[in-house]
Parts: sequence; C-alpha cells; structure tokens
Amino acid sequence: MVAFRSRWTGALLAVATTALTACAGAVFNDPINEPIASVADQGGWPLGPDQFGSTVVGVAFSGGGMRASAFSYGVLSELDRYEIQTDRGPRRMTEMVDLISGVSGGSVTAAYFGLKGREGLPAFRTRFLDRDAEQGFDTDINLTSIARILQDGGANDRSKFPRWLDENVFDGATYASLFARKRPLVWIAASDIYSRVPFVFEPITFNVLCSDLSKVKLSEAVAASAAVPGVFIPMNVENFGAGCGGKVPQFMQRGAVSDTSPATLQASGAALMRYRGDPDRYRYVKLLDGGLTDNFGIHSLAIARSERDRPYMPMTAEQAVRVNRFLYMVVDAGRGPAGDWQRSIDSPGGVEIASIVTDVAIDSGVYKGYDYFTAIMKDWQADLRRWRCSLSSGEVLKLRGTLQGWRCADVTFSVGRVTFADAGPDLKPLLDQVPTRFKLDPATIDVLVTGGETALRNNTTFRNFIGKAARRDLSASLARSFD
Repeated sequence: MVAFRSRWTGALLAVATTALTACAGAVFNDPINEPIASVADQGGWPLGPDQFGSTVVGVAFSGGGMRASAFSYGVLSELDRYEIQTDRGPRRMTEMVDLISGVSGGSVTAAYFGLKGREGLPAFRTRFLDRDAEQGFDTDINLTSIARILQDGGANDRSKFPRWLDENVFDGATYASLFARKRPLVWIAASDIYSRVPFVFEPITFNVLCSDLSKVKLSEAVAASAAVPGVFIPMNVENFGAGCGGKVPQFMQRGAVSDTSPATLQASGAALMRYRGDPDRYRYVKLLDGGLTDNFGIHSLAIARSERDRPYMPMTAEQAVRVNRFLYMVVDAGRGPAGDWQRSIDSPGGVEIASIVTDVAIDSGVYKGYDYFTAIMKDWQADLRRWRCSLSSGEVLKLRGTLQGWRCADVTFSVGRVTFADAGPDLKPLLDQVPTRFKLDPATIDVLVTGGETALRNNTTFRNFIGKAARRDLSASLARSFD
C-alpha cells in the first residue's frame, strides 16, 4: 500500500511538473563574462606603495536586501562626518576607505561607493534606497513562477534585475570603471553552489577562468551576489580554459592539498584547481546569493592572509612599514529571532520552515566566520609587528624613505562588528522587524539609515579608534610644536 501510494504520488508530481513547465517559456541565462587572450592584459587595482597611508580603513557590508543597503548607507553617512589627521593631512574617513566588500543587499552599497566615492553618497538614497528595486524581478507566486522554479531553479532569469540595476544605479559601469578609480579595492561576493565556496569578483578568480573581469558589468556582479535561491535562477560565469596563461596562486595550490591549512583555504583552493584542471567538465560556474557562503564578504581578505610566506601580505612591504592604524568595521544588518511559532506546539509550515532553515544556516556561518576573521586579523597584527621589528635601519630607510617617526611596534589593528544592538534599545526592535525585501517605504528607510548612523556612533570599537586617533594626533601636533 505504501509503495502504491508512493508511485501514485510520484506520478501526480510528474504530471504536474510537466504541465507547469509547459508554461515556463524560454529563459535568458547566458554567461555574464567574456574571455581574455592573456592574463597580462587583466585589469586590476594598482596596489602600489601609495595605496595605503598611515591609517587604513576597511568596511564589510552584510546581506539582507534593502535593509542591509540602507543600514550600511547609514554607517557610511556617519563615517563621513569624521575627519582625522593623517600623514597626508586632515581627511574625511570616507576618503580613507581602502578596502570595501559587500554581499547581497550590502553589495549594492559597496559597489556604488567603490564607483562613486564619498561625492556620490548623497545621491544613493534617491537612486536606490527610495526606489522599488523589485521592479527588476517578479515576486508573484503563480503557475509561471512555480514552473520556472521547478524547471530552471528559479523564478527569474538575468533579463531584468541586472538591467534595472544597470540603468538606475550603475550607469552601465564595468569593473574597468572601478579599476580606473584605483581605490578602494572592492570585493563583491556570490556563492559557487557546486563547490559551496564564496565566488569573489576579483582578478585572481578571473585569471584562473581566463576571463576579462574589466568587461563584467557591476550590475551583473551585484545581481549574482543578491541572487536569492528560488527567486533567481543561478547565474553563469563561463570557464574559458587555460589558453590565457592563468594559474592558481601557489599558496592556494598548497592550501588545497595541505591537511594543516584552514578549511576555508582548502575548499577555495580546491575550487580554483577544479576550474583550471578540467575546464570542460567545469565549464560554467553557477552563482547564487553570496550570503550562503559568506554573509560578510570578508572571505577574500581572510584567504589573502593565508599566504604566510610574507608576513605583511596582502600589503606590500612599502605599505606595511607605513601603516600605524588599521580599522576594519564589519556591518551586520542581520535581524534577531522573529516569528510566533515558538509559542505553539505546532511546527512552522513548509514555506516558513524553508526560510527558517536558511536563516539558521546563514547566521551560524556568520558567527563562525566573524570569529575566524577576528583571529586572522589578530595574527596579522602580531606578524606585522614581528616583521617590522626584524628590519634593519637600512631596510626601513629603503622601504620608507625616512627613519623619522619610525617605531616598529607602533601598529594597531581594530576590528569591530556594527549591529542593530549598537543602535540602542529604542531602534533595535524597529530594525529587527524590517523584512528582507528590495522595496521598503520611506519611513522604514529613515529608521534604517538613522539606525546605521547611530550604531556606528555607539560602537565601542569605533569609539575607541576615534578616541585613540584624536589623542595620538594631538600628541603628534604637540611634539611638532616643540621641534
């Protein structure tokens, strides 16, 4: 009887699937990238000695739809209100951002800031936050959307959302536009759903794929980073083989096969080795929401720090002798627990349980990922101090150009996580209620932006950094006055 029921249910599902897929129609899901003849032609960020000054600022924006975009915008708006003294004179802190990363909703803010800089911040609200970005994809549950989910893996192909982002936010910009600005270095992350690792839009990845990153549109990268499973069909990046001379970096080759390497490095190295080792079998990399594998977008910096042959990496030696303060703020727009199902003995329904399971998986990874990242940054600080203090005066002079003001151990890394809790007890409950959507009303946007501003202002790590920077700069000014 059980076997009969199982066969009957299977037959009904097959009939239903056949009927629904007939409604789905063709999809547009061509690869978003193009080949490159030689990796020597690959564009990138010019990470020379002038990239970083004595103070380095990095920010990472989490996923969370428009909620994350608006909250991270509030953080940037607050950051822009601060000016500190540097070795290059007084500068706004938004002008000092050298590293920025983003995932899903946070990737919109990160890519826009990387493209437009602080001068473009005032327009971001009207160009994106106050708009209905869901005009760029279908959100209705109907026979056609169900058919596409069953047949193609998602209700929306890439024919609408990337185009909407391109026309309304990024003005047709490609990665070549980011490279031309020179700084900040921008990391946008999606998820490689076959290898189950972050896929970062950066030159290293595209060298391995023999693909030209400079021709990839920012709108396509952001859309891939925000491709929520079921809502979007996985986006394709094509692997063009080995003809361009692209290679997996040595430290990632070693990491892929070493039992002592961090698991993140092993998995990411193995993915790149697969792309390069068998491009026919792994011709298309399928991408979905970056939050599935790294909801903070901090993977690239963590991987780069796995290169331990040079203790200052991913800085250059010239940069490493100049830096004194390094602030890295991870902006987390994740909500606290929500729902009323815990009050009843009944379990959540199927749709709700799917959302819950996804949230549990992402949040669990978030906590572990952040702990891993803070440990890496602590080790980097120790490695950098040790290396700097091992240098002779001649080596310092060659790298730095002067011995004036040189104190080898004078380098401090500050890493903090900005959350809804930092916004205070009045704002946090309101922030926790904001759904993960790409369309929010103006009043909710106001709450999110204010929440981001308040959260950064209240954040202990940021307050300590600003306080120490001010005291340090005052001491430097006094010292100069007595010279």
